Amino acid sequence: MTDGLSLGPLLLRWNGLLIALGVAMGALISAREAKRHGFDPEIIYYLFLPLTVWGTLGARVWHILTPSLSSVGLGLTSQHYLTHPLDFIAFWIGGFGFPGALIGGALALLYFSKKNDLPFWALTDVLAPGIVLGQAIGRIGNYFNQELYGLPTNLPWKIFIDPAYRLAGFETVNFYHPLFAYESLLSLASLFFLLWLARRFAEILAAGDLFLAYLVLHAFARFLLEFLRLDIALVSGININQVFFAVIFVCAGIGLYLRHRPVQEL
Repeated sequence: MTDGLSLGPLLLRWNGLLIALGVAMGALISAREAKRHGFDPEIIYYLFLPLTVWGTLGARVWHILTPSLSSVGLGLTSQHYLTHPLDFIAFWIGGFGFPGALIGGALALLYFSKKNDLPFWALTDVLAPGIVLGQAIGRIGNYFNQELYGLPTNLPWKIFIDPAYRLAGFETVNFYHPLFAYESLLSLASLFFLLWLARRFAEILAAGDLFLAYLVLHAFARFLLEFLRLDIALVSGININQVFFAVIFVCAGIGLYLRHRPVQEL
């Protein structure tokens, strides 16, 4: 397996290329959704930079505050980043956490919508299909960098992980759950469901409902997948990512229920 696409002295890694492809395809589908919602499709391209920058920074902060077991094993703890602050921007050291990307992107969108007098919740509905498509494509990149694999397994769809990428204690184990593939397929299923939901119930959906539905679906999937994940992030002995997604699932689910609960007549 090659590491990437060579262009002279430049190596474009497959993981980075697939993330870039996911972002580009996500932007295209969100631009189509923007037009369907009555927005100028170019609004997606104005949002691209702030969402990317703040989403990336948020993801980096989340990783630094909640490093995974593999990062801790390499000495990349939160304390390490406090004593080596330049490593914060050394993105090739350590990693990123999607919960932080979600928080950072939401804050950037909130600021953008307030500044430009645009409806925040309507914009989240426009972005939701693009986010989930980007996740579906981007996760495939983890096949090439051999990250985001799960517990050992002998199922027919097991994947081989090179010894150099195995976690401590699993050096002699060859085959694992393709956790990245599970998340990619679930994201793709969520995309089709969201697009169907947006068209089938367009008359009764309130602004923000589609985004809340995305949060419910993604949080539920991620909560379950954390049971299979080896390289978890522990805070005081608790899987912090699993807790985060459990909270998001409950809050988004309650939000949808309160928006559409039956009105009792007096």
